[in-house]
Amino acid sequence: MGSRRSEALASSLVTGINHAMARLVDIWDSIGIMEDQRIERMQTVKKYIEDLLTDMITEEESLRHRIKTSIITTQKQLETLCLELSMESYKVEEDLTVLQMEKNLRCRLETLQKEKNERLRELNNLRQQDEELCVTLCATPYYIPSGSMPSQTQLQELREHIKNLSEEKESRVKVFSGLREDIKSLMDEMGHEPETSLERESVCSDTDIFLLTHENIQALKLLLSQLEMKKESLISTRDKLKDRATSLWNRLSCPEEEAEEFKQEALNTLSDDIRRWQNIVDRLEVLQRAKLEEVIDKVRQELVILWDKCMFGPEQREPFSAHFCDNNYTEELLALHDSELLKVTQFYETARPLVEGIEKWERHWVLFQDFERKAADPNRFSNRGGALLKESKDRAKVQKLLPKLEEELKARVEAWEKNQSAPFLIKGQRVMEYISKQWEEHRMQKDKEKNERMSKKTDNSQFKTPTKRAHGQANSSVTPSKIRKTPSQTALRTTTMSSSNSSGGSTISGSTSSVSSTFLCVPGKPPLSAKRVKTFEACSGPRTPLQEFNSDKKPISISYSDFTSELSRKACHDAVLNSTVKDVL
Repeated sequence: MGSRRSEALASSLVTGINHAMARLVDIWDSIGIMEDQRIERMQTVKKYIEDLLTDMITEEESLRHRIKTSIITTQKQLETLCLELSMESYKVEEDLTVLQMEKNLRCRLETLQKEKNERLRELNNLRQQDEELCVTLCATPYYIPSGSMPSQTQLQELREHIKNLSEEKESRVKVFSGLREDIKSLMDEMGHEPETSLERESVCSDTDIFLLTHENIQALKLLLSQLEMKKESLISTRDKLKDRATSLWNRLSCPEEEAEEFKQEALNTLSDDIRRWQNIVDRLEVLQRAKLEEVIDKVRQELVILWDKCMFGPEQREPFSAHFCDNNYTEELLALHDSELLKVTQFYETARPLVEGIEKWERHWVLFQDFERKAADPNRFSNRGGALLKESKDRAKVQKLLPKLEEELKARVEAWEKNQSAPFLIKGQRVMEYISKQWEEHRMQKDKEKNERMSKKTDNSQFKTPTKRAHGQANSSVTPSKIRKTPSQTALRTTTMSSSNSSGGSTISGSTSSVSSTFLCVPGKPPLSAKRVKTFEACSGPRTPLQEFNSDKKPISISYSDFTSELSRKACHDAVLNSTVKDVL
């Protein structure tokens, strides 16, 4: 369609030239221009038209040449840009005119040039951010060769690098802010003024001057720990001064009207509070020097109380007895007493768990002895209301708990002695020696009471042959013992009951005053507790004093013939009733 229009236009152009030439001829005819002149004029017109067309052709040729040159140049630029941008080469479409090809190449070149500029601009921005973050964090910048065009992968990696650095900066800023607040709070609480450059930078309002490096963060953490230790030291110093002031106040018996300064609240800073308590201690020490005798006597009272708490024996108190009995009241003597009081106090604080464990054992030991005394009292069987059952349960519980307490004490004392490299003494004795001595004294006391009972019964008992009494006569003699024999014949139990006479001597008392029982083992049948005793003795390992004490209680094995012969012999010589055979044997 386009070619037809151009052909029609060319045809019309030729027609127009022909019409123009015909008109020129008409004009020349009317003018009367001769043939020679007409030829000359027509040659002029021809030359003009030919020159015009030649110029036009030349211009169009030049245009075509420029377009081709531009295509070549653009293709070269595109190849270079594709290499720089790490992109594939641009492929020109086929069957395109030169002008269309040049246009497509030029548009593609502009697009790639724009992308290159955007990449460079983004690279500059990212590099700037990266450098700032790296300076703040003392990190290594992301490396991209200078003068090179970054690829999309490199830009993405740079973005990730900056993102990670930003997150790390936020984390460090958070840590730094927390440390900074804690350090500032501690300094304000202690009244501490910044001394080093690190302390000044950590509390400075301008946070940008502090580089958030790992080393600086660790330095801040170390500074915080040092300040915390200093705070604990100041608190300890203040508490010691406060305790010292309170101790001096109590020693000096100062009036309550002057105690208001002890009730005052703590000052703004620990340093101010320490200075306040130091002034109080200094003032009270001056007052103490004026009342040395009274103060030393009170220190001695405190020392005695602590000695008793620590269960010190005479040997442990002896090294200080010379100063304790010294009546030459001087400041040096007071200093010695204070030093001894401090030493004993520290010992008590160190050994308090052991002391409390020993006190617990002693409480249960007292209960155990009380139960032993109750067990020897025959009147306990006349109790009502379940008291005997409760007593039995409590006694079993105490007997079960005592060995555990002794084992626990033994282990804790050994650990303490190993740690302190010194023996732990109670009233001048080792702990287990002290406990064993208590058990030995208890065993000796039991043997003594048993011997006393046996001796008393031997002296007071008289064997008499029963005689008949008149009908209706009041029973004033001891009822003969009765022996009941069961078919199994495992044991014999003799029971003797005695009743007390009234003041008139003719009535029988309705209550039983004493009941005693004797179990006699018959050959061929072991006693009921034999298996239990044997099992207990077979246990391996060290035994506690309570276990050794219980192991001494062995059953008495005796035959019936031995029992009757022994009974006859005792009846002939000592006149002892069969109810006392167990004790005698």
